[in-house]
Amino acid sequence: MHAMTASSPDLRNFAGRLVLFGAGKMGGALLEGWLRLGIDPAQLVVVEPKPSPQISALADRGLRLNPDGRAATDAAAVVIAVKPQTAPEAMPLIAPMLGASTLVVSIMAGRTLRFLSTTLPRAGAFVRAMPNLPAAIGRGITVAVPLRINDVQRALAQSLLSAAGTVEWVEDEALLDAVTAVSGSGPAYVFLLAEALTEAGVAAGLPQPLAEKLARETVAGAGELLHRSPLDAAALRESVTSPGGTTAAALEVLLGANGLMPLMKKAIAAATERSRKLAG
Repeated sequence: MHAMTASSPDLRNFAGRLVLFGAGKMGGALLEGWLRLGIDPAQLVVVEPKPSPQISALADRGLRLNPDGRAATDAAAVVIAVKPQTAPEAMPLIAPMLGASTLVVSIMAGRTLRFLSTTLPRAGAFVRAMPNLPAAIGRGITVAVPLRINDVQRALAQSLLSAAGTVEWVEDEALLDAVTAVSGSGPAYVFLLAEALTEAGVAAGLPQPLAEKLARETVAGAGELLHRSPLDAAALRESVTSPGGTTAAALEVLLGANGLMPLMKKAIAAATERSRKLAG
């Protein structure tokens, strides 16, 4: 795995037409990022049955919303952000938009490169990507797998996906099941940690509102510190753990034989296996 982390991706020089198929939470977050990176709304086509008021308003700036298929033929890139269960119905609608040089980027969970290349045979290049929820605020991490893409298309996919945060590339599609388990589902584990801290604080005698605020701010602050610090998670943990102190007493429980480490490994294994089954 390796990262292509252009510090400030720029879409002002993007040529051609970009189609976003599905503008819900994740698709909408990408769209916001593209506009922030300088793409001209007149180059955008959005296909979304229930567009938000913000997306509808972009039509006044030249964005084409839900045009007929002929209006988006030979797109330079098509980003598919529909729910995976609707994919079989969506593919025939996407197919007319494609040309031999079109780059198809899919963020549909569980829909493989084989599915994409079989259902969209006219396209020349594919990227399957797995973003996560913090993409909604530009702080996500996305792992991408390429199929038949050249350097120019790879750079374009990098720029498009970077609108949601960091991008990592892998060559082995099978790794996306574990990626889904760790980063795709990972935000839910962090939210659960905040829930658990709140409940434990209440059990220790704190008023509910105070326990909730302490948990929320602690998880958010520690996450930001981890984001900014050059140290890894283990080093940061050790830096706040004094021998014989309160943190050490808690970590003795969390790092025990039935503690967080083995429990998280079981959880990730279960999510990875479920991802494999969903992908068929």
